[in-house]
Amino acid sequence: MTEPAASAPRPLVICDCDEVLLRMVPHFRDWLAETQGVTFILGKPDFSEAMHWTQTGEPVAQKDMWRLLNLFFDTEMDRQDPIEGAVDAIAEIANHAEVVILTNLLDNRRDRRAQQLRAHGIDVEVYTNQGPKGPAIAKIIEDHAPTKAIFIDDLAQHHGSAAQEVPQVIRLHMCGEPEIAPHIQCGKEAGHAHARIDRWDEALPWILDQLADEKEAA
Repeated sequence: MTEPAASAPRPLVICDCDEVLLRMVPHFRDWLAETQGVTFILGKPDFSEAMHWTQTGEPVAQKDMWRLLNLFFDTEMDRQDPIEGAVDAIAEIANHAEVVILTNLLDNRRDRRAQQLRAHGIDVEVYTNQGPKGPAIAKIIEDHAPTKAIFIDDLAQHHGSAAQEVPQVIRLHMCGEPEIAPHIQCGKEAGHAHARIDRWDEALPWILDQLADEKEAA
């Protein structure tokens, strides 16, 4: 009996979720104010400076920050809604490349994240990770053996990790939440991303151009 032919290698797009595909931080801020007695200031560069107990003005301790963030993902993921243009953009990219999600959540939330994305029309493989994303990207590329890979994430440090671990990957820094995008360190300015684009209507043509370059070179 003849074995089925292996599918031809394809390009691969590895995409983050929160603030790239789905809005998270503004919903987290609203939930903190409504139910947890915490004020979250979006303009601060990191959570340790952004979160204060509303009644006292005291900063929220790191252990409580993680507790609250985990509680949000355990109970409030249904609040999250798509970044403008994200769902249609991913659908179009999927016509030209394989798409997977790499999200920094605990592994026990992988299925919930996949379900959440499917509910918004994004039905692709989901990988969870903790910490810098470079090693996880390297493993995904090893498993998928793509002809080319593009990585999309909203945090500069993950582009730095990717640049160090998998320098061949094309890196797009994108923060699609306009309330926080101006306050995010730019991975392109840091020399770790190839481009910084914060809107899907501008990012999609750039991504498709990267994929088209491969076809022209073939």
